[in-house]
Amino acid sequence: MISRIADTRGGLNSGQAGEVVVQACPAKDYRGKRVLLIVPDGTRTAPVGLLFKALHEQIAEAAKAFDVLIALGTHQPMCDAAICQRLEIAEAERADRYRRVRFFNHAWNEPSALKKIGVIPAAEIAQLSGGLFAMDVPVEVNRLVFDYDQIIIAGPVFPHEVIGFSGGNKYLFPGVSGPEILNFFHWLGAVVTNPRIIGNKWTPVRMVVDRAASLVTVPKLCFCMVVAFSDEAGRAALPRSRLSVDAAEASPKLVGLFAGTPESAWDAASELSRQLHIVYETKPFHTILSCSPQMYDELWTGGKCMYKLEPILADGGELIIYAPHISEVCVTHGKALLEVGYHCRDYFLKQWDKFKHYPWGVLAHSTHVYGQGTYESGVEKPRARVTLATAIPPEVCQRINLSYRDPKTIRAEDFANREAEGVLHVPKAGEMLYRLKDSPAWAV
Repeated sequence: MISRIADTRGGLNSGQAGEVVVQACPAKDYRGKRVLLIVPDGTRTAPVGLLFKALHEQIAEAAKAFDVLIALGTHQPMCDAAICQRLEIAEAERADRYRRVRFFNHAWNEPSALKKIGVIPAAEIAQLSGGLFAMDVPVEVNRLVFDYDQIIIAGPVFPHEVIGFSGGNKYLFPGVSGPEILNFFHWLGAVVTNPRIIGNKWTPVRMVVDRAASLVTVPKLCFCMVVAFSDEAGRAALPRSRLSVDAAEASPKLVGLFAGTPESAWDAASELSRQLHIVYETKPFHTILSCSPQMYDELWTGGKCMYKLEPILADGGELIIYAPHISEVCVTHGKALLEVGYHCRDYFLKQWDKFKHYPWGVLAHSTHVYGQGTYESGVEKPRARVTLATAIPPEVCQRINLSYRDPKTIRAEDFANREAEGVLHVPKAGEMLYRLKDSPAWAV
């Protein structure tokens, strides 16, 4: 494995990142080869363009083809302008310097775009899931992958609610996978629960994802990025609640770059992410104003504002997802979510025959946003309350079982600098994970 780590103040510049690319990708090794670069969509903060440009400069001239596949999972396709923004290139450059590069969006729900590559048998699923499930799980992946001689994955590593830490093989599954494996391991993570998954490395979901990736036989190289956030004085890796709003919106610094197999690069990068992206608090907060960045354009992704903060939300407390720009629950899964609503895990498990026919990934998202709770004798009791201060109307919030607050009534300054009172303001939520130093039993 090849790596480069910088201090969080300075970060890695383009030249230093380029050195890692040169070492990991000798141009002679790519002569005449078809190369597919897999990158995340716009819902992940990272200088993806830096890697794209360095890789293109290093191997595109030697390669027979150098194309890009956007790992959407089930997110919405990106237009050419959005892809250019993701790759940090001007549209004029797209038409000139990068004219040979083809851009593809993953199509998770188009059977013709997928290829079945195997099945993880029930006995193995039982072992990987710690006995929670015993079922055959078919594995499908975007068939484009098999049109190339080399896959290169480039993306950031952060704490993640479904798998523990993002990155590595996660950009294959669910990034460019079919729905069956995707729905299965999302629900597996939900059954384990977000607080017991997020920020932990060797989760059952990670093991399922790595096992699925082993069925992709095309050679794979992975670049895992770790970023840090700085305030205006240059201090780095500060909790988002301690940053000014302007600093929270600033571009992150690339402080770690790891190249190797998806497994080895992710293993090293997640260790650095664990150091930089987890904030430990001494006590829970009864009120949290969790502000969504613009890159989350629907509740499907904006739910991360709950996932990363649930561990420090006090019993009986309230977390407000403040996102005046969000007007959709989910374009892709909105119909199912309007029918199902948002509920705790046991609400579904104890009525499984009623809900098992819905996409399991939808049920998982529902529980992650709603948080912990109980369902006994037909009565659901949340551990804490989640309130949407978005452009989603109050009648829709009521229908999906979440509280509503008019975003116009919220002033961020009313929540700032009140930690001693049990009030926390997070100007840009969704990527930094917050935990208690002494976690309650439900989070361990």
